[in-house]
Amino acid sequence: MPKRILFSAPMGSQQAKETGAPEARVGDGIGAGNAGWTFAGDVAKFFSAHVRRSVPLYEEGHELICRVSDYFVHEDSLVYELGVSTGALLGRLAERHGDKRGVRFVGVDREAAMLEQARRELGERPGLALQCADINLFDYEPADLIVAYYTVQFVPPRIRQDLIDRIFQTLNWGGAFILFEKVRAPDARFQDIATGIHTDFKLQNGFDAEEILNKARSLKGVLEPFSTQGNLDLLARAGFLDVMTIMKHIPVEGFLAIK
Repeated sequence: MPKRILFSAPMGSQQAKETGAPEARVGDGIGAGNAGWTFAGDVAKFFSAHVRRSVPLYEEGHELICRVSDYFVHEDSLVYELGVSTGALLGRLAERHGDKRGVRFVGVDREAAMLEQARRELGERPGLALQCADINLFDYEPADLIVAYYTVQFVPPRIRQDLIDRIFQTLNWGGAFILFEKVRAPDARFQDIATGIHTDFKLQNGFDAEEILNKARSLKGVLEPFSTQGNLDLLARAGFLDVMTIMKHIPVEGFLAIK
């Protein structure tokens, strides 16, 4: 059985109200306090629309992962998505490989509200299961494909290497880990460029300046991206020798690591 979380989520809507901490609008009907972003509570209702307006090439990333999965998902394969949220990507993977005998798809997320939304959006699908658990403590079975789509960036840096180590150990030989992350630039000048381009992207998608600032404030200490090299180092220390970038758009990057 999966183990439950040992560390609490960041302060969310209910906690902010109880402590008197003010919430600020960050777009799509979502409010969050300073250093208080959370995926719990009502965020699940608005998450799909919000993330598509916030993350460059979000849908294209889903499509790319589905195409890459063809090389790793076979009959009797087990596929995990870590931080499955509302299940959009896992549902596409299950649909793409639904004709393969014995294949299983498991989405893991610690937020019950996200999984409730996923069940509403996905319905009942053969071979697809959702587990409410912490991805850092989950009791994994040997798998052929593990996907973390903008999830690991929210894992505290002090335990992030432990998670990547476990992912490597969980994979069958020849299996793959697909990691998509927001990434920090290699120096301050490039970081300024990346931040500016990402801000322009959000403005173009209808966020106003106040919402963008409020979102940035809410993510302080919650979202901790590594640089490209930092992510490559994580993967290398875990044991991944074969790694390549499969998507890159200034502030975001997708990696394919094969065991």
